[in-house]
Formats: sequence, C-alpha cells, structure tokens
Amino acid sequence: MARTEDYTHDGLKALREAPVSTILDAVEQTARGDRVTVRGLFEALGSVSFLPLMMAPALAVVSPLSGIPGFSSLCGLAIALVAGQMLIGKRHLWAPGWLMRREIRAERTRSAVDWLRRPARWLEWAARPRLRFLVTPPLVKMLQALCLLAGLSMPFLELVPFSSSLLGAAVVTLSVAMLARDGLLALIGLAPFVAAGAVIAGVLG
Repeated sequence: MARTEDYTHDGLKALREAPVSTILDAVEQTARGDRVTVRGLFEALGSVSFLPLMMAPALAVVSPLSGIPGFSSLCGLAIALVAGQMLIGKRHLWAPGWLMRREIRAERTRSAVDWLRRPARWLEWAARPRLRFLVTPPLVKMLQALCLLAGLSMPFLELVPFSSSLLGAAVVTLSVAMLARDGLLALIGLAPFVAAGAVIAGVLG
C-alpha cells in the first residue's frame, strides 16, 4: 500500500491553477539527493487525486528520460496501475513493492523537470473550464480507460520510435483536462492516440 499525504487548501488551489507546474515542483523537491524512488515521488504528490500520480510517469515518458532502456515500460506500468484503480473507483492507491523501490538518478530527474517547464506553462495557459460534460461521469470513465490503455501499451511499444512519448503526451493532456474540467482539451488529448496509431501502423506496415 502506498502511503500518501493530503494536500493543504493552498496545495489544492495550486493543483487546480497550475497542475503540471505543481507536480514538477514536487518532483524537483524530491530530487534533492542522489537518487529518487517511486515511493518518494508518490508520497510527495499526495492523495488528493490519483491524477497527479498518473501524470508524473506520463511526464517522464515525454521527457528525455524516455531514452533510458526499459524506462518507458516502467512508466507505462505505473500509469496503468493508477488509471486502473481510478477507473474502478478506489479511494487509496495500492502499488507493488518492487515498483515503489525503483530508483532513478536525481540529476537526470532535475534535468527532465527543467526540460518540461516550457510545455507545462503552455498547457496550463490553454486549460480552462469548457465542455465540462466531457470530463465528468459517465464520459470521464472513457478518458480514464484510454489512459489505462496507453499505459498498458507502452511496454509493447518500447522499440517503436516516439510511440510511448506520444501516448505519454496524451495521458498528460487528458490528466490536465480532467483536473481543469476542460472538455475541449480532452478532445485535443485524443490526437496523440491517433498519431501513435499511425506511427505503429507505419512501422508494422
């Protein structure tokens, strides 16, 4: 069972107003030492929502960290784990010990955070409450299921160029859309699924 912490009122407000930057800040604070564990990241991101916990590995897949062999597969499993439990309505996250003990060099993590700052600012600028019916039940379950599918696909797409990063971008965009109650952004978040399908079809063809 992953131990998590509740956000304060200020933390909740920050998460709503700047969802990606808030997560990047938490990851950066956790990456102060030599190594970063999955457990440390999960505990830093808290339990107010499963969405930050799902967004963190998705951001990692989009970043240069995705070049580490096996890293996209690990992140995909983490995304699927969180998305699956969110989909069935669990209130507390469970994660296997082997996943929580996984580590990555803190220096690489900090570099990835810096790289992600600019696209994070653009995504937050674009997000706002729109077409809310698309990001509330029952349709929100479809978005969660797509995130689950994206995570489960990543281990099988390890050798397909850019496919995991495209799916990671989709999960990030859908997560921000769900946090910001932005149905239009959710529609935009479907585009990487189409692009990833085209890349896979091109490789297989």
